[in-house]
Amino acid sequence: MSTVTVLMPHESIEIEGQCVDDLVLVDRSVLPQVLGWELKPQGLCRDDECVPVRDRELLLHGDSVDLCAAAAAVGVDSMLAEDTDLVALSVPSETRIGALKGRRAPDFVLPDLNGQDHSLEQFAGRKRLLVAFASW
Repeated sequence: MSTVTVLMPHESIEIEGQCVDDLVLVDRSVLPQVLGWELKPQGLCRDDECVPVRDRELLLHGDSVDLCAAAAAVGVDSMLAEDTDLVALSVPSETRIGALKGRRAPDFVLPDLNGQDHSLEQFAGRKRLLVAFASW
């Protein structure tokens, strides 16, 4: 097996695996490290919570597990960069849903036109307007 780079929301790691077509095949032992879930007979489990895997054939390929299929089963979006051994994983859907329902943007810091940094938290308790622009 070769090395696969996994970009996660707060870090990137390299694990043993291989990208074959649209599959990211890894050993099942890396799932807890990458996703926080473990493959068990009853499905993908984290602590006492388990998500049933309806079609194990989509997940298991010989002795390997498709990382993207496992991620999708637990609500994590993934994207495989074509012709590379690079896969990006999103934050879990439950985290995104919680942020949307709570209407709370994550804190971030951006410079103004004079180069002075400002964080979103600086304006807590005050009305604020965020404008985003992209030329593409």
